[in-house]
Amino acid sequence: MTRRILAICLGLLMASSVVITPAYAQASDDPKQPSVDNPHMHLWGTDDLSSCWTHFDSNDSSGSAESGYGEQTFGDGQQVSVDYTCSMQDTFLQDMYLNSNGTIEVDLVVNIWSGDCSQGSECKNLTLTLYQGNVQIAQNEFQAVDNNGNDEMISWNIPVDQNTTRWNKSNEEPRLQVEFSWPGYNGFPGECIVFSCEGHFRMYYENNEDGNDATVNFPVVNMTEAGPNGGGPGDDEDDEGFLPGFGLLAGLGALALASMTRQSRVEEE
Repeated sequence: MTRRILAICLGLLMASSVVITPAYAQASDDPKQPSVDNPHMHLWGTDDLSSCWTHFDSNDSSGSAESGYGEQTFGDGQQVSVDYTCSMQDTFLQDMYLNSNGTIEVDLVVNIWSGDCSQGSECKNLTLTLYQGNVQIAQNEFQAVDNNGNDEMISWNIPVDQNTTRWNKSNEEPRLQVEFSWPGYNGFPGECIVFSCEGHFRMYYENNEDGNDATVNFPVVNMTEAGPNGGGPGDDEDDEGFLPGFGLLAGLGALALASMTRQSRVEEE
């Protein structure tokens, strides 16, 4: 009787692994989630840049501006100033691991019309900041960006270090902050009476018609390839590369088998 109960318990434990596996693997099946085959995070947003979000599905532009870009306009001579952050639309379903020798690549296109930055004026060059959750991991200031209303490609490479090989789900999703502030254009005497001197700041989203890039490419690897600093093999944290719950399952299974063997020997005696 005891052996029968133990056998049933062991069977239930083994069956539970069938439930655990799909729950852990679902992230790789969701196109909005990062994976080895889906490492590009795409930028989306509203037409006035009041909201900007990201995910990893290049085909899902739901809610994003139909024009393919967001733009803020500013009156004649008014300071052209923006400060917004593009955050993940959904949290990660599982931790993201990066190649410790890889590079995070930020590519986007902006279009700016403003006055020039002169002595005594309030100026902040185009500045991009990448966050891991709420922690700033990199920032770059672009000093030579065109401000004459021409599209300009911005490329930024960020080497992966020991602090960025692992991005924990639910609290370390990437965020990209965009800042810029230059004086507005006043024009020549009388120019702004005849022609508009409005300034603007535009950023293109992934669904733009010109094929401009709006991506952050992460060198994603599998957990087992991430190495000691990334939580893969050799890491004392977590479960040494096994799926969640399998350490406990193996331990309970071993105890059940040992108990069955002992009971069998007692009955044989």
